[in-house]
Amino acid sequence: MKIRFAHSFCGIRAALLKPALGCLVVLLAGAALACEASAFAGAAAAHIAPPPTANSSAPPAQISPPSQIFGYRDFTGQASIDRKFLAVPNPKQAQKDLQTLTSAPHVAGSPEDYATALFVAKKFRAAGLKTKIVEYKGWMNLPKSVFVQAQKADGTVLMTGPSREHVDHDPYQNDPRILPAFNGSSPSGDVTAEVVYANYGRKQDFDLLQAMHIDVRGKLVLVRYGRNFRGVKVYIAQQRGAAGVIIYSDPQDDGYFQGDVYPRGPWRPSTGVQRGSVQFLFKYAGDATTPGIASSPNLPASQRVPLSQAAILPVIPSMPLSYHDASPILRNLGGPAVPKSWQGGLPFTYHLGGAGAVKVHMRLEMDYAERPLWDVIGTIEGRELPAEWVVTGSHRDAWVYGAADPGSGTVALLEAVRGIGALLAQGWKPQRTMYFCSWDGEEEGLIGSTEWAEDHARQLANAVAYFNTDVAVSGHRFQAAAVPSLREFLRQIAMEVPSPAGGTVYQHWIAEDAQTRSTGNAFDDTGTVDRRGSGPPVRDLGSGSDYTPFLQHLGVPSTDVGSTGPYGVYHSTFDDYAWFTMNADPNFAYEQQMARILGLEALHMADADVLPFDYSEYGKRILSYLEVLRIRSHDAGPVLAGLNFTPAFLAADRFTAAAMLAYQRQLAPQGDLRALNGALRAVERDLLSPQGLPGRSWYKHTIYAPGEYTGYAAVPLPGVADAIDARDPVRAQEQLLVLTAALERAAATLEAVR
Repeated sequence: MKIRFAHSFCGIRAALLKPALGCLVVLLAGAALACEASAFAGAAAAHIAPPPTANSSAPPAQISPPSQIFGYRDFTGQASIDRKFLAVPNPKQAQKDLQTLTSAPHVAGSPEDYATALFVAKKFRAAGLKTKIVEYKGWMNLPKSVFVQAQKADGTVLMTGPSREHVDHDPYQNDPRILPAFNGSSPSGDVTAEVVYANYGRKQDFDLLQAMHIDVRGKLVLVRYGRNFRGVKVYIAQQRGAAGVIIYSDPQDDGYFQGDVYPRGPWRPSTGVQRGSVQFLFKYAGDATTPGIASSPNLPASQRVPLSQAAILPVIPSMPLSYHDASPILRNLGGPAVPKSWQGGLPFTYHLGGAGAVKVHMRLEMDYAERPLWDVIGTIEGRELPAEWVVTGSHRDAWVYGAADPGSGTVALLEAVRGIGALLAQGWKPQRTMYFCSWDGEEEGLIGSTEWAEDHARQLANAVAYFNTDVAVSGHRFQAAAVPSLREFLRQIAMEVPSPAGGTVYQHWIAEDAQTRSTGNAFDDTGTVDRRGSGPPVRDLGSGSDYTPFLQHLGVPSTDVGSTGPYGVYHSTFDDYAWFTMNADPNFAYEQQMARILGLEALHMADADVLPFDYSEYGKRILSYLEVLRIRSHDAGPVLAGLNFTPAFLAADRFTAAAMLAYQRQLAPQGDLRALNGALRAVERDLLSPQGLPGRSWYKHTIYAPGEYTGYAAVPLPGVADAIDARDPVRAQEQLLVLTAALERAAATLEAVR
C-alpha cells in the first residue's frame, strides 16, 4: 500500500538547539561503492534491470560482521548464529514462492486470498513455527459494475470506459478473475456533471481553484495521482462540495515521461490503472465499523459503529482511471489554461474545466459486505522472556496479482522464516518470543494488522518492536524508515548483509543516497529524511502500511524496509510475475537481501542483552522538530505569535539528557539488565497521548502521525503541527502541553534506572 511520489512534511534545515549534546551514534561506514544497472533481455523487449548476480545463497566470503554490535555484551555468539541464518535465504526458493503467490489474482476476502493464507501457513509450519490462521471481518466493497462516459457539450462522445488494461505479450492480463479497477471504500453513485481539473487534489490546489473563481461544487473533480494519499484527494473534494472524484495516473509521474513503459520498461503503460483505498486513513485504520476494537467474526452488531457514523468512509463516489481514458477528457476541457506547475505529461495544454465543454457520466455499483480476512500468525516462544514479543510482518492481499506489492514482501518474510527455522532445527531458541505475521486486508485500510493489534493490545504493552516490509523489492535501491531510536540499529544490520552488487547493503545505501542528493532523483521520497551526520538516511514513519497500528496506536517501536526502483505498475494488473522478473529482480537476489535484512532485525531484537534503542537520537530529532514548528508559528504572524514553546523545549532537553545517560549504560551492559530493558521498552508508550490527537483519537502518538492533508507522509509532532496549520492558537498551546507531558513521562522512565 506504500504511496509513490509523496511529498514529505518538511525539510529539516534548522540547527539543533543543543549542538553540544554531540552524536553518540557509532558510525562504521565503509567505502562507498558505485552501483550500475545492466541490460536484461526479457521475453518481450529490452529492460533496465538491477545488477546481475550469482544465485549462490551463501554470503560472500569478504563480508564479515562488525566485531561488536550495540546491545550485546559479546557479539561473538550472535555472529555465529547470524552466519548460519544468512546462508539459508535462497533466490531459487524465493522465485518458486513468488510464482505460487502470483499465480492468481487474490483480492482480500476472496477464495484465492484464502489459498495464499493456506500456502503461507504451510511454510510457517514447515519451518517449525506454531501456526494458526486467525479470521477477522472487514466492511469492504467489491465492484458490481463500473462505467464512465465523457461527452462534449454537443453530445459527441469522447470516451466510454473504463478500458481494459492491456499491453502486448503480458501472459497474466486476461485472467477473468481480474476485477474492474475500483477504489476501496468508495460508495456507489450515479453522477453526471461538468469536470474540473484540480491537479494533485491537494489542499493548496483546491485553494488556488477557489482563488481563480473555479467552483467545484456539484462538479466531478479530475485529479492526478501523487503528492498525497488518494483518500485525502477525495476527503478535500468532499469538503469542497464536489459530486465525485476521478483519479488518473499522469504519464509525467509514473508513465512514459519517466522512461520506457511496460513491457519495454518498468513504467506505467497507457491503460494501466492504479487501484487503491480511499478510506480516510488519517482518522483511524482498520475495519470502518470497529475503531479501537477487534472485528472478530462473533462480534455483536451492537458493538459496531453504524455506517452513518463511520468517519473514515467517504460519502461521494470515486474511481481510478488510466491516462489512456483520462486523456480525451483533459484534451477537451474548457476554461483557463492551468498554471505551469499543473501541466502534466500528456501532449497538449491542460485546462481547468468547469466551463461546460465536457460532462462526464460516472456510474458505480458497489457490493458492500462484512467479508472474512485471514491473518497467518507464526510463533516461536521465547526461552527466557516469553512475554516480550518481537513482531515481524508483511501483508499478503493484493489488488490483482501483487508481485511487488505485496508478493515481494511475503516472499522475503517466508525466506526469513525459513532461515530462522534452520536455526530452530539446530536447537537454537530465542530469548524473547518471536511472532511472524502475514496480514490480510492491508490494501483496504490496514485491516488485518489493525484488528490483530487491537485484539492483542494488552499483550503488546510488553512488545519490544514491530518490523515491517511491504513492497520489499521493486528495484535495487535500499530504503528504510524507523522511529529515531532504531535508526542506528538498522544501519548496523545493513553493515552485516551482503549486497547483490558487491560489498554490503550499508555501503550501497550510502552511495545511492549520495547519488540521489547530487542528481535530485528519487523513486520514493515518502517521509521526512534525516540527513545529518554521515550515516545513510532513515525516513520518518507516516502511514500506509502495517506498522501504523503498532506504532501510532499502541506505541510499539517500529521499522519499515524495502528495496526500491522504477515502479510504474503499482496497484495495476501489470504488477505481476512477468513485470517483476523483467524489471525488479530478475535473479531474485534482492529478495534474498531483504530476507536477510528482515531476519536479522528479528534475531537481534529477540536475543539482544540490552535493547538497542538509542533514545538520545530520538531526543535530538524532537528538538529539531520543535525548532521547525517554533519558526513556522513565528512566520504565521500575530495569531500564533504568543505560543509558549519553552516548557516543551525544556522537557525535550530533559528527555535527551536522560537518554544520553541510558545510552552510556547500554554501551557497557553489566549486571541485571531487566530494569533497564523494561524502561527502554516503556519509553515509546510514554510518548502516547491517552486522549489521542484532536479529532482523530485513534492516533495516540505525540511524535508521529500521518497528516490530515497528506495521509501517508509523516507529520512530526502532529498535534501541534495540525493546530498551527489550522491557525488555532488555543489548540496549539494545549497540544504543546500534551507533548510536554509525554516527554516528561519518557524522561522520568529513563531517569528511574540510572
